[in-house]
Amino acid sequence: MVDDRHHGPSASQSGNGGDALYNRAAPRSPGEAIKPTAAPPPPPRTRLRRRNGGFLSALSAFLTLLLIGVVAVGSVVYFGRQEFYARGPLKETQIVTVKGGNQTVAEALQREGVIDHALIFVMGLHALGANNSIKAGEYAFQAGASMKDVMDTLVAGKSVLHSITIPEGLTSDQIVARLLANDLLTGEIKPIPLEGSLLPETYMVPRGTTRQAVIDRMAAEHRKVVAEAWEARAKNLPIKSPEELVVLASIVEKETGVPEERARVAAVFTNRLKQGMKLQSDPTIVYGIVAGKGTLGRGIRKSEITEATPYNTYVISGLPAGPIANPGRASLVAAAKPAAVDDIYFVADGTGGHQFAKSLDEHNRNVRAWRKIEAGRTASQSFDRVDEEDSVDDEAGRRSELLDSESGTKGLAKAFDASEGTKLDPLKNKTYDLTSPKTVPQLRSVQ
Repeated sequence: MVDDRHHGPSASQSGNGGDALYNRAAPRSPGEAIKPTAAPPPPPRTRLRRRNGGFLSALSAFLTLLLIGVVAVGSVVYFGRQEFYARGPLKETQIVTVKGGNQTVAEALQREGVIDHALIFVMGLHALGANNSIKAGEYAFQAGASMKDVMDTLVAGKSVLHSITIPEGLTSDQIVARLLANDLLTGEIKPIPLEGSLLPETYMVPRGTTRQAVIDRMAAEHRKVVAEAWEARAKNLPIKSPEELVVLASIVEKETGVPEERARVAAVFTNRLKQGMKLQSDPTIVYGIVAGKGTLGRGIRKSEITEATPYNTYVISGLPAGPIANPGRASLVAAAKPAAVDDIYFVADGTGGHQFAKSLDEHNRNVRAWRKIEAGRTASQSFDRVDEEDSVDDEAGRRSELLDSESGTKGLAKAFDASEGTKLDPLKNKTYDLTSPKTVPQLRSVQ
């Protein structure tokens, strides 16, 4: 028999369906026959590689862009922060009025040269939580102020303050006229405050403050000062209420412009009240004529000295019906604590002050000395009694009683007024129309 094991594959092992082992070429040598056969390669994975490769590429691109964005934002934030806190462009202090929204304010500040970058300023407001905190107003920005300094000023509302000075001794009508003429303020004042209810002072206010707000502040300060003066008043004071204190202080205010004299002038009037003497204060005559609307613009006529009004202390006894002006702090204190003297007379001394006297004889000597001073200034002036329609020729329309020891008749002597009719009077060139019926103010209590 023929041995088939050494003659190639059988029919069942040949053909396309046979094992790959029998399909390979026959070994060319015994060494090659014993070499291991390499494993076949894995099937192709083209679709999976393509899918994974696209995702990784997109992720890599995203991370790259993110990194670039972070670096860019960081650079912007760093630059913005440096600019926000850096010294600003102003070379000197500058006042700027700002209003509107943040962007409008920022643009105005950049336009005025306060800041260099409006956008960075707005971004800084947002970053620091001050977006809704800045306040409109008029501000003074210092030289070199940083955007942070500017923001702090706007958030704090540190507006520029302007001084409003109201001199002592003005009437309420005169004070209102001054406030209405001041273009720093806004709004109206209604009604006219009661006479003697305001405290003349220098008040610091921002531009745009309402006039009524200034009046309200003056009234509040007045009440405070009156309460303090009344609480500290002298024990033997011949007045009964804070309202009467204001009335007396208003007379003191109009009688002298010398600070050192106020307490002594107040003593003259309180001594007269204690002795039942008429106060005989010229400013009370004037107030009864013009009702606080302005100045008399001339001397007091003989007929006006004897004309009865609720304010004419040459006719009525005691204090007038109400204040004749708005007294200042010093006059209120002086009225509450008069000097401890026995004086009951005073007359001008030619230097802006007064000569005081305890007796009529002493007072008459002082009056004669004053007349000589006046005669030396102008020989044309006369201080004798004048006819009904003539006026006493003195700059302030003031008079002081003089009893001549020889004739027993009374004459007139000039006295000094701090503001009435002088260059200190803000309404010097405005006079009350005396051709119209004279209106005497109604009695009004001080509140």
